[in-house]
Amino acid sequence: MECWSIDLIGITPLLQYSITPVVVLGAMWRHLPRLYPLLGLCGGYAIVMILSPVRHALGDGFRCIRRYKRIWITFALLGFGYFLFQFVTFTPIRNWADLDLNQIISLPRWYWPRFVDIWRETPLPTLEGVAGIFDNATTTYPLSVIAAVFMLANWRGLHGALLRALWKRYRFWGHLTYFILLLSALASLLKPIVFWRLPEWSGLVSAAGLLRISATVDATAFIFEYLLGVYIQVYLITVCLAWIKGVSFEEGELFRFAMRRFSYVLEWAGVVVAVSMLIVRLPLLLAYFTNIPGVLDYLPIARVLMSILIIAFCSVQISLALHNETVIDAIPAHFLFIRKNAGRLGWFLVICGIHFFCIMVCDAIMRGAIADRLGALFLWKLSFAFLRGVITGWLLASWVCLFRQCETGRITGEKWIQY
Repeated sequence: MECWSIDLIGITPLLQYSITPVVVLGAMWRHLPRLYPLLGLCGGYAIVMILSPVRHALGDGFRCIRRYKRIWITFALLGFGYFLFQFVTFTPIRNWADLDLNQIISLPRWYWPRFVDIWRETPLPTLEGVAGIFDNATTTYPLSVIAAVFMLANWRGLHGALLRALWKRYRFWGHLTYFILLLSALASLLKPIVFWRLPEWSGLVSAAGLLRISATVDATAFIFEYLLGVYIQVYLITVCLAWIKGVSFEEGELFRFAMRRFSYVLEWAGVVVAVSMLIVRLPLLLAYFTNIPGVLDYLPIARVLMSILIIAFCSVQISLALHNETVIDAIPAHFLFIRKNAGRLGWFLVICGIHFFCIMVCDAIMRGAIADRLGALFLWKLSFAFLRGVITGWLLASWVCLFRQCETGRITGEKWIQY
C-alpha cells in the first residue's frame, strides 16, 4: 500500500490538468502481483470452457484420446520428427557441450521477451493450426520417407487397398491419380538423398541447376507428404468414429478401411493440393527458373488464403470421410451444416484458436528466452511436440464428436459410450 500511495501522490497533480484516470490505473496495475492477471486469464478460460455450447463435444473428445492414445501420440511423433530434422540439419552444433542439459539451471538469468515483442509471429501459425484440424494437422516430413517405403512394400496391404479403391471409385482417372501419387512417393524417397548429396554434385551441375533440381523434387514430394497427412487424419477420424459407435476393430482392417475412406476424401484433397500448388508452391518453384521479384513477401498472404479456404469448407473433409458421396454432394451438405450449426461451429473455432494461440505464444516466448542454449531448446521442443500433439489430437477428436452430434441433431439426451 505504501508503494501505491507514493505513486498516487506523484501523479495526483497531473489530474488537475485533465489527464485521464487511466494513469492511476496504470500505476496500480504495475504494482499488482503478476499472479493476479494470470488468475484472471485462467478464470476467463474456465468460464468459456464451462459455458460453451460445445462443451459436451470437448469432453467426449478428451475421453476419446484417453481411450485411444494413438490419436495424440501420432501428432506428437510427427511434430517431433520434423523438429529433429530441422535441428540436425540447420543447427550449428560445434561440440557436445552445446547440448549440455545443465543449461536449464541458468533459468532465473534468462531474458524473457514480453508479449508485445512476440505476438506478431503467432497469428499465422495459430490460423494454420486451426485450419489443420479440418485438413492436415501436421507436417509428415521426414517420416514421410519411411511411409513411402511402407506403401511401396504394400505394408498391411495398404498399397493393394489403395489400387482397388481408386479403380472402384474413379475407374480410368484412378490410374492417373495413382501415377501422380506414385511419382510423388518416389520424389519423397529422393528428397533426402538430393539434399544430402547436393554439395557433392556441384562439380557436375551449376549451382542454379542444383537449386532447380532440389526445388522440383521438393514440390513433387509435397504432394505425397500432404496426401499422407490427409490419410493419417482420415485414419484418426475412423478411430474416433469407432469410439463413438463403441465398436472394436482389427488394426490392419482399420488401416485398409481408412484407405477406402481416403479414396473419397481424395477429391477434396486434390482441390486443396491444386490450389496450394498454384498460389504457394508454383511461385516458389518458378522463382528458381525466372526472376519473380518479392516472391517470399507474398508467401504469408498465400498461407493465410489457404487457411481461410480450408476453414471456410471445414466440414467437407469429414463429410467425405464418413459418407459415400462426391465433392459436388459434400459442398451443399457443408453449407447446410453451416446454416444449421453456425453458433456451435463458431464457438468451436474460437476455442481452437484460443488453444493454438496460447501454445504458439508459449513457444515464441520460450524460444526467445532460450536463445542459443541448444540443450534447453531440444528439451523445450520435445515438450512442445508433446503439448501440441495432445491439443491437436483432443481438438480433432472433439471435432469428430461435434460433427456427429450436429449430424444427428442431438444436443443432449443421448448418453455417449463410456470406456
